[in-house]
Amino acid sequence: MANDLVIVKCPNCGAKNRIRTTKVQEGYAPRCGKCNTLLKMEEGKTVIVTDATFQLEVVQSPLPVLLDCWAAWCAPCRMLAPIIDQLASELAGRVKIAKLNVDENQQTATKFGVQSIPTMLIFKNGQVVDRLVGAQPKPAIMERINRYI
Repeated sequence: MANDLVIVKCPNCGAKNRIRTTKVQEGYAPRCGKCNTLLKMEEGKTVIVTDATFQLEVVQSPLPVLLDCWAAWCAPCRMLAPIIDQLASELAGRVKIAKLNVDENQQTATKFGVQSIPTMLIFKNGQVVDRLVGAQPKPAIMERINRYI
């Protein structure tokens, strides 16, 4: 099925490889089709996004992306962090879960009008398709994400 495909960039040669997540879950160890390097799947983990990596990690992602805009001093952001980590694990291979520290990456935060945190932006095909502002319960976040899977 097309929904279980993810694109993994080879750390050695940079080639993009299509990998079926169901095969990885069955124990298959994917290798780069160009240079045969073992590919590491970072499924189930949040991706740290910076101003420098935003284009690659979010805009060019083949999967929908939930971008959590947060700051270390923000208590609601810290409350939301375990939920974000759970979502990364539960939605692995279907949605990329990413975090953007707005204090350290003001260019991207400003570009998308992040004025209060936590703010969660949902991207599909490189475009913002939804926005959630404030700490939200997990079911509310899941409901919004499921619209774009």
